[in-house]
Amino acid sequence: MSLRCLTTVLLAVALCFLPCITSSLSLEDPNVCSHWESYSVTIQESYAHPYDQIYYTSCTDILKWFKCTRHRVRYRTAYRRGEKTMYRRKSQCCPGFDENGEICAPHCAESCVHGHCMAPNTCQCEPGWGGSNCSSACDSNHWGSHCSNRCQCKNRALCNPITGACMCTPGYRGWRCEAQCEVGTYGNGCQQKCQCQNGATCHYVTGECKCSPGYTGAFCENLCPPGQHGQQCEERCPCQNGGVCHHVSGKCSCPAGWMGTVCGQPCPEGRFGQNCSQECQCHNSGLCVSSTGQCLCSPGYTGERCQHECAVGNYGAGCAKTCRCKNRSKCYHTNGMCLCEPGYTGVTCDVRLCPEGHYSPGCARKCPCHAQNTRSCHPMSGECTCQPGWSGLYCNETCAPGFYGDSCQQVCQCQNGADCHSVTGECICAPGFMGTKCSVPCPAGTHGMNCSSTCNCKNRAHCSPVDGSCFCKPGWRGVDCSINCPSGTWGLGCNLTCICQNGGACDALDGHCTCAPGWRGERCELRCQDGTYGLDCNERCDCSHADGCHHSTGHCHCLAGWTGIHCDSLCAAGHWGPNCSLPCNCKNGASCSPDEGTCECAPGYRGTSCQRSHLPFLLYHWSDVSSNP
Repeated sequence: MSLRCLTTVLLAVALCFLPCITSSLSLEDPNVCSHWESYSVTIQESYAHPYDQIYYTSCTDILKWFKCTRHRVRYRTAYRRGEKTMYRRKSQCCPGFDENGEICAPHCAESCVHGHCMAPNTCQCEPGWGGSNCSSACDSNHWGSHCSNRCQCKNRALCNPITGACMCTPGYRGWRCEAQCEVGTYGNGCQQKCQCQNGATCHYVTGECKCSPGYTGAFCENLCPPGQHGQQCEERCPCQNGGVCHHVSGKCSCPAGWMGTVCGQPCPEGRFGQNCSQECQCHNSGLCVSSTGQCLCSPGYTGERCQHECAVGNYGAGCAKTCRCKNRSKCYHTNGMCLCEPGYTGVTCDVRLCPEGHYSPGCARKCPCHAQNTRSCHPMSGECTCQPGWSGLYCNETCAPGFYGDSCQQVCQCQNGADCHSVTGECICAPGFMGTKCSVPCPAGTHGMNCSSTCNCKNRAHCSPVDGSCFCKPGWRGVDCSINCPSGTWGLGCNLTCICQNGGACDALDGHCTCAPGWRGERCELRCQDGTYGLDCNERCDCSHADGCHHSTGHCHCLAGWTGIHCDSLCAAGHWGPNCSLPCNCKNGASCSPDEGTCECAPGYRGTSCQRSHLPFLLYHWSDVSSNP
C-alpha cells in the first residue's frame, strides 16, 4: 500500500469519531449559534525506509562461475506517530435559549402558567388568559390570547374567554344575544315552546302565560270562574237569578224565564223561555211555567197543554185521585162527585133501588142471571155483571181462550201457546217453557211440562225442550246420538259419503281424511314421495343399496346383488340378483357376480357357466415351449 493511501485511510478513521464529539443540535434551527475550533489528533503515518539489497547477476568472471555480486538501494514501508491539526464546527444555543434535545427552546425566567414560552422571557398565553406569565384569567369583557379581544355580547350574556362566543341568558338569542326569543318560544337558547292557550302570550324569559281577557289558569286554559270576567278575571259579574256573564265582556245571558240587563225581571204572563221570547199554549186555565213553558193544569185536566179531561175513573189535580163510584157510575173529573146510573143512589152509587134478584122500574121482574156466577144484576135493565172467569148474557159461559177476569175482559199475557187461568190469569205453560208468562225456554238438558224432565242425549247433542228428542251433532246418529256414523259416511245425520282413497279413514264430523301409512293428499290419492314412507309420510327410508323403499312399510327394494333389512349385505356365495333370490349356474368352482350373475371362471375353464376346460390347449403350448428352450 502506498504512503498516500495509508494516510487517507487513517484520516478517515479519525473523522469517524467526530460525531461523538460534536453537538447533536440541528444546524437548521435559527436559534442555534456555531463557530469553528481547532484540535490535535495523534495519527500513525507511513513512510519509505531505504535499505541495501544484495543480489546476483551474470558476468564474465569465470572464477565466480559467471555470477557477480551487486548492490542496490530498495525502500520498504515503515510507520511512525505524528500530530495532525483538525477543525470542527462547534454548535450551541444562542443566548436566551436552552438546549432541548435537538432544538434550542426559548427560556423564560418566570414560568408560563397557562401558555408557553415563545421567546426569551416572553409568554404566549392560551386563549382566556393574560398577564406576563399567563396566570390571570380574562375578565367578563375580554377574551382570547392575552385577553386582547373585547366581548360583543348584549343583555348580560356571558362571553367565552377562549372563543369569545356569547352564552345568552334565558330569553335572548343571536350571536351577540341581541334579540329576544321569537313569539311562542322562551328560556335557554329559546328552545322551550310556549304552552299558553286561547291566544295568550308567554314571557320570553320564564314562559309565564299572559292570559287574554276572560281566561285564567297556568296555561290560560280555563274560562273565568262563574261570577268573574275580564282581564285576569278581576271584574265581578252583576247577573241575577242564575244569569251567566260572558267571560270576556261581562254581558249577562239570562236563564229561561228571566229578562233584563242583569236578569232581574221575570217573564210577563203568557210568555216563557229564553229572553221570554215564546208564547204559552196552556188551555182550561192552566198556568205556564215561565222557564220551560210547561203547563200546570187545573184540577180535572191533563195533557201537555191541559187540553184533555181526566180519564174515566180519575179526577182532581193531575188526575191523580181515583173515583170511588160503584156500579158503573162515573165521577165528575174536577171534584170526583159521583153521577149514579139509573137504579142506584148514594154518595158512591152503592145503594140499589130494587132488592137483590129483582129489576125494572117497579122491581117486579126477577133477574135471569146464573146466581152463583153473577156478581150483580142491574136494578133497571136486569143486565148481569159476571163473576171473574164467567161471561155471556146470563154469566153462564166460561172465558174464551186468551181472556180472563171480570166479564172475561182482561187479555191473557201468556206466551208460547200457554193457557191462562180464567179467573186469575195465571199462565199454564206448554211443554218446553217456564216462567210467569211462559217466556223462558227450558234450560239446556231439560224438557217437558214445567221443564221437569231430564234430557238423555249423548255427545253434546241438543235436546228439544218440548219433547226431549235429540238433535245429533255431525258424526253421530241414533235416538240418543250415541252411535258413530257407519264407516264411509260422515256429517249431519251421517248423510255424506267419504271420499278417502287407498284405505284412508274419514272423520265422521267434518269428513277430513286420515290416510293409511304410505299415502298422502287431501283424499289420500298420492303415494309417499321417494325416500319417505309410513303414517303421514313422516318416516325416512333407511336403505343402503336400494331403489327406494316401500311407501307403506318402509321395506327396502334392494338393488341386484344386495340383501338384508337395510340392503347392506352382499349376496351369499351361490346366489345373485334382486334380494339374492337367483341361484348361480357357474360350474367347476367358478363364482358369480352378485348383481348380474355372470361367472368368474377358475383357471383352466371358460364358457358362460365355465363348463368348458381349455387345459389341453395349455398343455399343447407348454410342451411347445419346453421343446424350444
